[in-house]
Amino acid sequence: MEIMIALLAGFLVAAGAYLMMSGKTLPYLFGLTMISNAANLIIFASGRLTFGKPPLIPEGAHSIEGASNALPQALILTAIVIGFGLLVFALALAYRSYYVLGTTKMDHMNASEPGTEVGS
Repeated sequence: MEIMIALLAGFLVAAGAYLMMSGKTLPYLFGLTMISNAANLIIFASGRLTFGKPPLIPEGAHSIEGASNALPQALILTAIVIGFGLLVFALALAYRSYYVLGTTKMDHMNASEPGTEVGS
């Protein structure tokens, strides 16, 4: 199972890097999100993938053999919330840059050219 998750994370990183090199704003943001999800998968796999054993330890026991680790799961939940907030903020910035500059291509977002006024 870990091999499958590693392959999926590798595919997400490759697809995310491909999208980030496109030179457009929206594919860049979606590529960034894909790489973030790949990092979440890697963190999730580091907590051991077990079937049928919750990450709960009964009172008085020191550990349970084969139980999954709850810390990576908590880290991933936090990363998902932060990643979603980052994506929404970046989408708002991308919309505003398109509204002001009139393009989504990063190479054409030079506001210092003669005749372009930002904020008017």
